[in-house]
Amino acid sequence: MPTLVQKLFNTCREIFSGVQAGVVPSPAGVERLRSVLDRMNPGDVGLNQSMPYFGSFGETEKPPPVTYLHLYECEQFSIGIFCLPPSAVIPLHNHPGMTVFSKLLFGSMHVKSFDWLDGPPPDTEPGLAKVVMDAAFTAPCNTTILYPAAGGNIHCFTAVTACAVWTCSGLRTPTTARTTTSCPAQISPPGRVWLEQREKKPDDFVVVGGKYRGPRIVVR
Repeated sequence: MPTLVQKLFNTCREIFSGVQAGVVPSPAGVERLRSVLDRMNPGDVGLNQSMPYFGSFGETEKPPPVTYLHLYECEQFSIGIFCLPPSAVIPLHNHPGMTVFSKLLFGSMHVKSFDWLDGPPPDTEPGLAKVVMDAAFTAPCNTTILYPAAGGNIHCFTAVTACAVWTCSGLRTPTTARTTTSCPAQISPPGRVWLEQREKKPDDFVVVGGKYRGPRIVVR
């Protein structure tokens, strides 16, 4: 019997196959992938909270590094796990044209997300965005889905405790994720915020690669 990891890979390959750039997979496909992710737990991917990725880094002015466990990537989609020690932050960023599935495997994290009100602004100008989510989540919880223009495609993760987040992303455009920052000098109406896109990630955001120790994916 195939592992859940293998089922996830097979489902990703099926639902993202042939999907045009910037197009969301079919509703049935989205629900199929969501149902597989909803069943995932740390043991299915060889994770436990005693691993060094999740240890405390003591008193420091900078956020601790985030560890990324790479499972698979092709032109159509990618699969991986972000491992965050306490207080680690994945800063505000977006995934242009992508549909992103995220599943909190264990721990607690705070999520703040936004969507552009009138589409993304020109690269050098701020744009007005609406707040989609500003809440803490504790595993076990349901899978969240970010769509190209809805669901909080612009988002930030902050680890309340050590936590792990499984992500499946459809690689819909050649544009990579872009860092987004708030514009405190701009006055925003309630539930809205001015955001500005930047090509460069924050200097204190560090991602290191780790070794994935869960079931292997068989590509046929």
